[in-house]
Amino acid sequence: MNKYIIVLMTALSSQMLAQPVPAKDENIPFLVTFGKDAGTKWGDDDYCQTFFFKIKQDFKQPIYIRVFDPDCSGQHDEKNADFNTMTKYSVYGGLGCISNKDATGTDPVGEFKSGTLLGTKTFGQKSDYDNGWYTFGPFNPSDGELSTKYGGYIFKIICEGIKGDDGNLYQYFLTTHPEKNLPVEGGNAFTFEYTFRLHKDPYQTSHIYPFVDDKVISIEQRNFDWDNDGYIKICSVATLGESVNISNENTWSSSIYEIKKAERGKSLDIQFTKDKNTTVNNNNVVFSVRNQYGELLPFYVVPIGGKPKYQPQTKVTPVGQ
Repeated sequence: MNKYIIVLMTALSSQMLAQPVPAKDENIPFLVTFGKDAGTKWGDDDYCQTFFFKIKQDFKQPIYIRVFDPDCSGQHDEKNADFNTMTKYSVYGGLGCISNKDATGTDPVGEFKSGTLLGTKTFGQKSDYDNGWYTFGPFNPSDGELSTKYGGYIFKIICEGIKGDDGNLYQYFLTTHPEKNLPVEGGNAFTFEYTFRLHKDPYQTSHIYPFVDDKVISIEQRNFDWDNDGYIKICSVATLGESVNISNENTWSSSIYEIKKAERGKSLDIQFTKDKNTTVNNNNVVFSVRNQYGELLPFYVVPIGGKPKYQPQTKVTPVGQ
C-alpha cells in the first residue's frame, strides 16, 4: 500500500471523535459565503464553499449533516443595506463526489457538483432557523463515495450564495442524531479552500491545518482580502513561526514555503493573528495551499497526526538536501 495512504489512514483512525466545522481547535467563529451580487471586497472571491465529510468504512450507523444558522438574517449574518440573500446548501455522495477533479478545485466551475445529489435546501430571510439548526439526512455511510485515498466514505456539501449581497455566516456538524450534535466516531471534515470569518477580538488567533504528505517539497500559500489585518504565520514541528505574504482589501497575495523533512506526513498550523493596534471588524479571508506540482492540499478540521508542536531539537534540513 502507498506510504501516504498508510500514514493518512493510521492518523485518521486515531481520531476517535469528529469535530464541528469549524472545530474548537481552529478557533474560527464561522464559515462565510456571500450572495453572488456582493462585491468581492467583502472577502468572498466566488460566493461558493465546498466541504467534505469522511466516514470510516466500517461505520454502520446512519449519519446526518447539520447546518447552524443556514438562513441569512438575524444576529450572526453580515447585512449589506437590507437582507436580501438566498443561500443554497446541497449534499452529494456516490461515484464522483470527490474523485472528479473539479470537485476539489478552488473555483465553482466544471463538474464541481459531481456525484449523486442526496439533499438540497435554499434559505432566505425567514427567521425559522436563525441561530438554529437544519438537518440533512439520514444517510447511510455507503451513500458516500468510497475513497481509498481519503480513508473512508466521502460526502460533499456545497454552500452557494445564489442571490443577494449579504454575508451568510454558518457552521456544520456531522452527527449520528437528527436533533443533537453527537460526534461520529472516526469522522473528519476537510476543504481545499477555506473562506471564514475572523474574530473581532485582536487577542484571538485562528488556525487551519493543511496536511503535508511525503512527496511535498514546497508549498505555495494564497490568501485573499486579508485587509492587512495583522499577520499570517506557518508553524510546525520544525518551524516556530514563519510569516507569509499577506493581502490587502480585495487582492490576492502568495508566497512559497520550503518543507522540512520533519514536516512530511504531518499537519502544518497556519495561524491568523490580528493587529492589536488597528480595528478591522467583520474581516473575512480566503485561503488555500498548493504543493510544488500545483495540487491543492486539504485542510482537516481535526489535524492529521494532531496539532503540530514545535520541537526545537528537530533538524530543519529542507527536503532533498
